[in-house]
Amino acid sequence: MSKASATDANVATAPVERQLDWLHTMLQIRFFEDECHRMFAQGLVRGSTHLCQGQEAVVVGACGAVSTVDKMLCTYRGHGAVIAKGAPLDRAFAEILGKADGLCGGKGGSMHLTDMTVGAVGSFAIVGGHLPIALGVALESQYNDRQEVTLCFFGDGSTNIGAFHEALNMASVWKLPVIFVCENNLYGEYSPLGTTTPIERLSTRAEAYGMPGLTIDGNDVEGVWRTVSEYAARARAGDGPVLIEALTYRQKGHSRSDPAKYRPSGELEAWLERDPITLLEAKLERLGVDRGRLDDMRSAAEHEVLDALERARSWDDPSPEQLEEDVYA
Repeated sequence: MSKASATDANVATAPVERQLDWLHTMLQIRFFEDECHRMFAQGLVRGSTHLCQGQEAVVVGACGAVSTVDKMLCTYRGHGAVIAKGAPLDRAFAEILGKADGLCGGKGGSMHLTDMTVGAVGSFAIVGGHLPIALGVALESQYNDRQEVTLCFFGDGSTNIGAFHEALNMASVWKLPVIFVCENNLYGEYSPLGTTTPIERLSTRAEAYGMPGLTIDGNDVEGVWRTVSEYAARARAGDGPVLIEALTYRQKGHSRSDPAKYRPSGELEAWLERDPITLLEAKLERLGVDRGRLDDMRSAAEHEVLDALERARSWDDPSPEQLEEDVYA
């Protein structure tokens, strides 16, 4: 296992405009999730919803390191990943609201967002169930010699199930171009990692499958971007997969019905001080970006999200005929 960070003295800083783009997307995701929280409280969301406030740097940095033609799969806590990959805000809101113009016609809901036009293969409700699917996506790319990579996000809880170990083993044997990114937010649903897993660093599990494994700061968007960029180039060259453990923290409960009272006193507050948006804004100020410009960007992102939500709420529900389309039985 190795540990990487973009704050190392010998690593050049990414262009300021690129970092501002990252900030803009992270703000959009944060405001999007805040609105999802409000909609759930208003009874507008069918089923549950799982939010990713605090984890934005992982998906924005990783998705920023790949292209639109590259594919991405994520978990039920996947709103941010799908938006970071390029899905439109209004159609993502519409899907969560069950509207006909939602990403999946309003039939997938919060836990099943898909937009193949930007390479978002989908978010998956079964813990770890999408890791073998990522193999199939990567195998198709490898078979057709397209030099695409498959980005696969999953939580720390997934590393204890059979599909995780089978997927890493097969990906390594076949040298599939998969970037496995573990969003380690310290909790598998309500269970602290230490109560379910006998090792501290999940990235060490890569050693058993003959692939690189490294742990990075998941709240450092540039560090995530640099790491994924490096290993995406390696995968495109035919050198196989990697397991990246990105340390981060979800600021809300597991789902909207979870008050997260199991967290020890002071833990949330300590992580809020390392909020990835706050960290990036502070870094940009050190690089000479005026505070007023950052405030304007925050305001613009919030208005973009609210405008997208207003559009989505005005759209129609699926008709009875549409409800029966694309249904297996």
